[in-house]
Amino acid sequence: MGAMPTELDAPIDVAALTTLLDGRYKAVRDLARENLALRPDVLEKAETLSTEDYRELVKDIVVELASTGQTGWGFPKEYGGGGDIGASVAAFETSSFGDLSVVVKLGVQFGLFGGAILHLGTQRHHDEYLKRVVTGELFGAFAMTESGHGSNVQALRTTATYDGDTDEFVVNTPDDSARKDYIGNAAMHASHAAVFAQLVVGGERRGVHALVVPLRDDDGKVLPGVRIEDCGRKIGLNGVDNGRIWFDEVRVPRDALLDRYADVTDDGTYFSEIENPDRRFFTMLGTLVQGRVCVGGAAINASKVALAIAVHYAVKRRQFGPPGTDEENLLLDYGQHQRRLLPLLARTYALHFAQERVAADLHRVFSDPDSASERRRRALESRAAATKALGTWHASRTIQECREACGGAGYMSANRFDALRADTDVFTTFEGDNTILLQLVAKGRLTDLRDDFGALDQLGTARYVAGIALGTVVEKTSMRQMIERLRDAVPGSGGGGDDAGLLDPEYHLSMLRWREDHMTSSVARRIQAGVSAGGDAVEVFSRAQDHVIASAWAHAERLVFEAFLTKLQNMPDGSNRRVLNMVCDLFALSAIEADRAWFLEHGRLSTGRSKAITAMVNELCRRLRPHAVDLVDAFGVPAEMLRSDDLF
Repeated sequence: MGAMPTELDAPIDVAALTTLLDGRYKAVRDLARENLALRPDVLEKAETLSTEDYRELVKDIVVELASTGQTGWGFPKEYGGGGDIGASVAAFETSSFGDLSVVVKLGVQFGLFGGAILHLGTQRHHDEYLKRVVTGELFGAFAMTESGHGSNVQALRTTATYDGDTDEFVVNTPDDSARKDYIGNAAMHASHAAVFAQLVVGGERRGVHALVVPLRDDDGKVLPGVRIEDCGRKIGLNGVDNGRIWFDEVRVPRDALLDRYADVTDDGTYFSEIENPDRRFFTMLGTLVQGRVCVGGAAINASKVALAIAVHYAVKRRQFGPPGTDEENLLLDYGQHQRRLLPLLARTYALHFAQERVAADLHRVFSDPDSASERRRRALESRAAATKALGTWHASRTIQECREACGGAGYMSANRFDALRADTDVFTTFEGDNTILLQLVAKGRLTDLRDDFGALDQLGTARYVAGIALGTVVEKTSMRQMIERLRDAVPGSGGGGDDAGLLDPEYHLSMLRWREDHMTSSVARRIQAGVSAGGDAVEVFSRAQDHVIASAWAHAERLVFEAFLTKLQNMPDGSNRRVLNMVCDLFALSAIEADRAWFLEHGRLSTGRSKAITAMVNELCRRLRPHAVDLVDAFGVPAEMLRSDDLF
């Protein structure tokens, strides 16, 4: 094995590493950090205020942030925005270092409600609402989810029936299972809602569309025909006023319909340029992918806060030592403590770069939405779903592990773990339940496989497993060249002995790609065989769901790793690149180690190689231990948000 020294030629440049992580939106992120530092009181008040007062405080902070320009980045400049979707995502992610009720209310107001009007409406809606949304003068809700239907949006049962005699839509909740549920801003602050309902025109259902429906008058009184009920206390995010909404034959004018993709003309005729109703539905929903991207980024940044606290605690707290001496060791000097924290730190870095990639894709698609191809949109939605699922599950695991790694100190509210754990818990299920999202990712992969090879015959899937479907020749050549440059630049990527190649990025990539391709083709064969044998397609898919989810997870991890490799390729040589190469190695090997049973079962690992990977993970943890504090400090979490004075 080639030697990679623990000590770098020069110290890590923490400021430069922060700049790398902040990317093109460093100024936007710095503004968000400055705004966080102005209101550290919200973290303490969240623990002491009544629910109602906490909600009012959160609303006040949102309005304050709107006045700084931080919240309007994603809206057109003519309405007071910045005209930059990427900047909007960056500001949201960075705000997630702070109180997450504030972050979620920002997301509901500007991402969901404002985003629905921006992306689904036309100029008349923009002119009427957007300026007031951007300033926080008008608060809105995003009323999609129903008690009986969450992820299955196409089956929503709220109706909006066109009445030609009055030129109005009549919005109605047929029964309690169709009530709008868990709706942020509904219980106290929203004056309007973007309501998703089955559109009925001329007695014919036209699928789910969105309308802007008033909820309250100027004095905050709920309007006739609207019933709102507070959802009450939740596990977390109690600064957000979630509510349930019923509509009893509520009438709104015809132009309340957000009509970018479909309209009802003044003679009562339904019209859409997208004739296929399924394609129209998914096109409309695809414009709302920004919320999913933002939730994934928020979760990853919450993980950074937890790791910053836990790593700093681990280099301050001492426990036990050599027998017969008064000396005690720091927690982070123990191998198992390194094992607890440093692979999670490596995965956080990897997910950060994966999130950076999906945010960049979002920006490109929405900067010129009319020119974006359907395939590019589909790729964005798949990548967003995969990154959100891995990022939010990672946050739940990381925050809990960091809490335990801080012992009793981690159990104190002042050290933030209770709020971090409670507030991020719902991230795994809102903006798409993670299990459902991974099913969508897998279905997309199966669609690509079908498109590439037509019928999933034995020859086609064999070719797929052999690697022909890994990408175009250009893509494979580009990745191979990138790996060669990385291997040449970083010592320790090859060499002889039993551990040869363990630090070779091509080895890591080949393992992750082989797993993904094998799982995907195996699922395809299984489903095809079941259907060909006369099985019900739904039942066949249900029986294969565990394999479906596993294949999507494998796909997502490969995307995350490739995003990390791309970032390394574009870095100048030096200590920062060298330490991030070790971080990347740790991410890749710990991912392989976590699934080594599968690799062993499928003949891709020998027992000796498996043991060597575990030993190398331990070694990489040891090598990264001196750099752990610099790596978490580079996240740039404001000191005011850490609240852990006794740990620093």
